[in-house]
Amino acid sequence: MKKLFYPALFHKAEEGGFWISFPDLPECLTQGDDMAQAYEMAVDALGLALTCREKEHQPFPDASDPTSVVIAPDSFLAVIEFDMLAYKKRTNSRAVKKTLSIPAWLNEAAMAMDLNFSQILQEALISKIQS
Repeated sequence: MKKLFYPALFHKAEEGGFWISFPDLPECLTQGDDMAQAYEMAVDALGLALTCREKEHQPFPDASDPTSVVIAPDSFLAVIEFDMLAYKKRTNSRAVKKTLSIPAWLNEAAMAMDLNFSQILQEALISKIQS
């Protein structure tokens, strides 16, 4: 899965820090006490908005051209880089039991080598997803 890039508007908050909005995702708002926290919160909010859209089978909006976004006074634009696979690994890594079938000869050979079936399946699936 490739990385996504969405423009975000960082607005200075009256009480200090920033609040962040996304022109392409009006439902996506967050805030942070300083620039570092605001950026981290923007990444997490973007992840939550996109995974909600994914679960509801809604398409992701195309990202706006950053040069076309209107920037209000006391605001600035930053492009947020988002990696869906990394986000899902970080936020949804609970184990799920799966039942599968393999030929008996393959099972015997793998057990003789003391291979970890779960680890091998995870590595193979990650490899397939990333390609």
